[in-house]
Amino acid sequence: MAKRSAISSNARRALVVSYVNQGLVHSQNDLVDLLAEEGIDVTQATASRDLEDVGAVRGKDEKGEMRYLLIENSVEPLARAARVSDELILSITASGNLVVVKTPPGGAHLLASALDRASQSGEMKAVIGTIAGDDTVLVISRNATGGKALASDLRDFISPKKARRK
Repeated sequence: MAKRSAISSNARRALVVSYVNQGLVHSQNDLVDLLAEEGIDVTQATASRDLEDVGAVRGKDEKGEMRYLLIENSVEPLARAARVSDELILSITASGNLVVVKTPPGGAHLLASALDRASQSGEMKAVIGTIAGDDTVLVISRNATGGKALASDLRDFISPKKARRK
């Protein structure tokens, strides 16, 4: 695969979440190798920080194999990772019960994962679920006409400090 000239830390973390969810990361070196296959060169220290930032911990999976897993109640680390930069959200558009969120390339999975966990924990009660592409997240509201309110809630979730100033 061709070398990527530049990738944001949020996009890289989205890949980390994807690899962990697929059960591919048994060690930090595995993560370094997986990212290298994508043309992304990182050190073991960066891989370690990324795993910590997304809330991944080493543990036994259902087969008893040691690998990195995302902690079920890791909403805060994922939310913190999603809030690292205002650059994660390019736009938020509501229609009916849907909200379309545009992100930089590779950022959608990180955001969708954080929103899904926030929904499961009750922090984002209005969210039924998400569908993520590379740079777009479709967020679905429980309320048939709740898109506008959900868009506002998403702005608060992504950037709570800015939302309080409005």
